[in-house]
Amino acid sequence: MIIAITSVILCLIAVTIHEVSHGFVAYKLGDTTAKNLGRLTLNPLAHIDPVGTFIVPIGLALIGSPVLFGWAKPVPIDFRNLRHPKQDMIWISMAGPAANLSLAIGLSLLLQAGIISEIQIGDKPIIFIAILINLFLAIFNLIPIPPLDGARILIGLLPPEQAYKYSRLEPYGFIIVFALLYFGIVEKVIYPVVLILMRFLYGGA
Repeated sequence: MIIAITSVILCLIAVTIHEVSHGFVAYKLGDTTAKNLGRLTLNPLAHIDPVGTFIVPIGLALIGSPVLFGWAKPVPIDFRNLRHPKQDMIWISMAGPAANLSLAIGLSLLLQAGIISEIQIGDKPIIFIAILINLFLAIFNLIPIPPLDGARILIGLLPPEQAYKYSRLEPYGFIIVFALLYFGIVEKVIYPVVLILMRFLYGGA
């Protein structure tokens, strides 16, 4: 139970940083919506989604899932306020995965430099779990299925007509994502990529 609670806390930190990064980049590109609503804060309470922040990660931890993930309330963005909406969408969408990847790399570098030490709870190394969670969030969110970040990046890259057609998948996006999870596609495709990155970042720590 302790490791499950710890994993949820680490997930909460990761998804908070993910969402704040989206809002911060949007703010820098001209949209103040997230700032005006108090969402440019690292206070996790401002970003909690009961299902994505607690129920899903706790459930995964309790059943011993090899992957742990969750989500927070999406940071609101009004693309009409952006100076170059289609182009800016790409940078805003990339910000979340980039933040999680940067956090994973940062933890690895601090660990390897001896600035921080691994912390054990039972037989579970906490820095290892933190890096794993952030890597998974980064890679998972790059899947090009709405409403994940990868889809928004793709929409920003596609010509207008194709982008519009692709964006119409969004109402069915969660169904597709859950189907990928249910049939083990994420575990078979995404998790091996995460493991390769884990060996690179944590293997030498």
